[in-house]
Amino acid sequence: MPSSADHRPTVLMTADAVGGVWNYALTLCAALPEFRFVLAVLGPAPSPAQRSAIGRLANVVFEEAPYRLEWMAGAEADLAASRHWLVSLARRHGAGLVHVNGYAHARIDMDCPILAVSHSDVLSWWQAVHREPAPAEWDDYRREVAAGLMMADRIVAPSRAVLDDLARHYALSRDDALVIPNGIDLAAHMPRSKRPVVMAAGRLWDAAKNLAVLDEVAAGLAWPVEIAGPETNPEGGTARFAAARPLGVLSPAEMAVRLGRAAIFAAPARYEPFGLGILEAAASGCALVLGDIPSLRESWEGAALFVAPDDRATWRSALRHLIEDESDRALWGFAAQQRARGFSREAMAGRYAALYREMVAAPAQREVA
Repeated sequence: MPSSADHRPTVLMTADAVGGVWNYALTLCAALPEFRFVLAVLGPAPSPAQRSAIGRLANVVFEEAPYRLEWMAGAEADLAASRHWLVSLARRHGAGLVHVNGYAHARIDMDCPILAVSHSDVLSWWQAVHREPAPAEWDDYRREVAAGLMMADRIVAPSRAVLDDLARHYALSRDDALVIPNGIDLAAHMPRSKRPVVMAAGRLWDAAKNLAVLDEVAAGLAWPVEIAGPETNPEGGTARFAAARPLGVLSPAEMAVRLGRAAIFAAPARYEPFGLGILEAAASGCALVLGDIPSLRESWEGAALFVAPDDRATWRSALRHLIEDESDRALWGFAAQQRARGFSREAMAGRYAALYREMVAAPAQREVA
């Protein structure tokens, strides 16, 4: 953990321990040792394994508070207090930049520049999952997101599809918004001797991941379907599967081994802003079968098979084809691995480092909405 005498530029970064933002945040911190990070974790507490991962990063100061995440029920009651907490952290640690992995917390009373990074949003999730606009109960959330986007000095998304979603649902209209694709440590994800298995990963309870489709087709496949990820929703409820085999939450090392040995990786997502798990699978040489949605086409066109998310018959057919055709499976696995080489953590970190320096060199003055 860095000392108070550390003279590196300090970035206050928000994060949560629920989804892919966690891996993104730790990957970025690890790849930028020239910066000192104050990682402010909101929402459910990190697990012992997650805390251990933070402890291994010498350039990270860990802070946490149980304020509800902006998409959780009742979150509006916590926003004022959580914003005050972030301001106090930024001032206590001398942050020169605030990096918000979300929206509502971009509306804080700070003189230093604020970067808002969009990883997902409820209205886009709702439209993709339910095929209709989000109900009126999400109007407060809509206003908070729109206000946060307006207040941020810069906005980053991992794909053009995400920026399109923000324009569609929150009237985002900024020509300075950037696409910086996520990246991973490619050396940590390598092909191994492949097993006859179809693997998937994600929050099993999240309808956007649509993993129930794989459970429905699993019984008709010659290979088993294994799904890694949390089964329990932090807001209540547990996913149940009949034919697919849940693996539970795996450590990064365990996940890397599983992916390295899996022949096929399936992601029937209805909504997936980027897909770190897909990238890890591609780097591991898995043949990819993905939901046919704009964000995944953007990253994996020509390097994956695409199937309409809810077309169960075609999912079964596509997976059977790859299971039965070893030559084609190998070609798709190679194509995925080659495409993954363009999504390194070094490439991601280099672009963020340049953006951080640019923003710190020209801090903006703002009025809080």
